[in-house]
Amino acid sequence: MKKSSFKFLYALAMLLALAVTACTALAKPQNSSLVTVAPPVSQATYTDPFAYCSAVGTIDRPDSRYTGVPVPDSIIQGYLKAAGLENNGEPLELLQKTTFWRCMDKNVFVCNIGANLPCDSKADTNKIPTQPMQDFCKANPNAGSIPMSVTGHATIYSWGCVNDVAKLLDQVDQVDAAGYSTRIWYKLQPNP
Repeated sequence: MKKSSFKFLYALAMLLALAVTACTALAKPQNSSLVTVAPPVSQATYTDPFAYCSAVGTIDRPDSRYTGVPVPDSIIQGYLKAAGLENNGEPLELLQKTTFWRCMDKNVFVCNIGANLPCDSKADTNKIPTQPMQDFCKANPNAGSIPMSVTGHATIYSWGCVNDVAKLLDQVDQVDAAGYSTRIWYKLQPNP
């Protein structure tokens, strides 16, 4: 064995021994009477969406701190009032399955997927046409608009075809501070 290889292996073994010694020393407290374990911190839980949002501030989906009904009646009734649909006669069970809520700035916001509304995703602010949009325009030159089945329902822009190229036409929606479409999310007021 070459002398340089032996020196390298010896140095490596020494470094390994030092590392093991250091880890062992850190793992063993010098004075066991000073070692204390803090009790787990319990998180407050909430069954009311308004109290929950007031406490957590902004969150995209309720987390484990919310222990109430997934979509309580107060959320459904608030949505119907905010959307002007109070007397629509839609079954409560269906609304509970198709309604989303979240917290933003300590307030409750609600959205119902209804006619393909993208409540479960943030707004699409991309100004670059996608390949499906380009393909649509190649097949439909000068089409005045590209359908949402092609653009996606989350886009905040209207799109059309100029000759056979997809072009952004107008901005048709705004985006809130959390990145969601303002057109489909409603801020709820707590019941007095």
